[in-house]
Amino acid sequence: MQSKLIDSPIGLITLIAEDGAITGLYFKSNTPDFPSHTAQKQDCEEILNKCEQELAAYFTGNLQDFTVPVSPKGTAFRESVWKELLQIRYGETASYRDIAERIGKPKAMRAVGGANHNNPISIIVPCHRIIGASGSLTGYGGGLDAKRWLLDLETKHKTRK
Repeated sequence: MQSKLIDSPIGLITLIAEDGAITGLYFKSNTPDFPSHTAQKQDCEEILNKCEQELAAYFTGNLQDFTVPVSPKGTAFRESVWKELLQIRYGETASYRDIAERIGKPKAMRAVGGANHNNPISIIVPCHRIIGASGSLTGYGGGLDAKRWLLDLETKHKTRK
């Protein structure tokens, strides 16, 4: 496991990589504690640098689809939710109910909310694109201001496909 701290327009971000994939993208305020002595692998340095470059392009509106490999770790249910989050296109939003229905668990809206809250790879696995059924902004690990900023960025730079 290897980590890298980067600056962004919405604050400091910690990137975590392991075995050639991003396993964590956390805002400084919600970075989990990791052992102080983690293995440093060269393959992680390359993926961390690629992720940093893609995030820089994303934050300027020049990247809509991330190509950096991700490997979020969680329960089978949470992983199914995170996989579905990856299907929400840049500049689009969905509700907890939408995701629950898409994964075949229409009554699991609260559980979807829990999975969304515990998403270990913010931005790339776009939990910021989840809004309340009424269209209201709901909680976000980076704070509602960061969520609003990300959604505004995507709305401004969304290309019609």
